[in-house]
Amino acid sequence: MKAKEIDKKFDEGGDISKYLDITKARRPAQEQKRVNVDFPTWMIHLLDKEARRLGVPRQSIIKVWVAERLEKAS
Repeated sequence: MKAKEIDKKFDEGGDISKYLDITKARRPAQEQKRVNVDFPTWMIHLLDKEARRLGVPRQSIIKVWVAERLEKAS
């Protein structure tokens, strides 16, 4: 199928997923790299308490809070 045909099908709300190879798809600026950070025990306890309250993993809270701070700084 040609690109114009795929565009038309997509614009009409059709399912084009069978025409896509997403095995190598990437999200620009969203690739992740693992880092290790040491926190004091008291901070871990408070993070875990907040994570339980929100029903999310500790890592999610850390990511959101760091992202918010970085957005404010820029």
